[in-house]
Amino acid sequence: MSTSVVVEQAVRARLVLGTRRSAALRVTLRYRLDDPLAVWLLFPAEYALEGEPDGGAGTGPVEEVPWVFARELLAAGLRGPAGAGDVHLSPGAEWTLVELRAPEGTALVRFRTEDLRRFLARTLDALPEGREFDHLDPDRALAALLGS
Repeated sequence: MSTSVVVEQAVRARLVLGTRRSAALRVTLRYRLDDPLAVWLLFPAEYALEGEPDGGAGTGPVEEVPWVFARELLAAGLRGPAGAGDVHLSPGAEWTLVELRAPEGTALVRFRTEDLRRFLARTLDALPEGREFDHLDPDRALAALLGS
């Protein structure tokens, strides 16, 4: 299987602003075979928690704000409450809440559970659970870990 395989799915979600307020937003769900342990949530730049949709520090415009976490966490979070570190999931029959924590603040995003299940199934079609390490490039992973 090619390591250039990418599974992408655009979904509608709701950013929870209060007990009775939310804002609609489009989120791209992404899975890449060259990063087989992770899933990506890509939010529009205007939803950056740090309030700098221009990328800050003179880095130029940012088109999307990524959140990356383990595909295994997504799977667990669709079975029951799950979370580690900055990402927590609380599933429901119709909606799954995803809590994203950062030093700048916390965001609560509501996704249709079926959208997340469909995306997870597509990633598992691309690469079944337990086969991730067959596609993991240890040199690339070490370079990413060391920030090189």
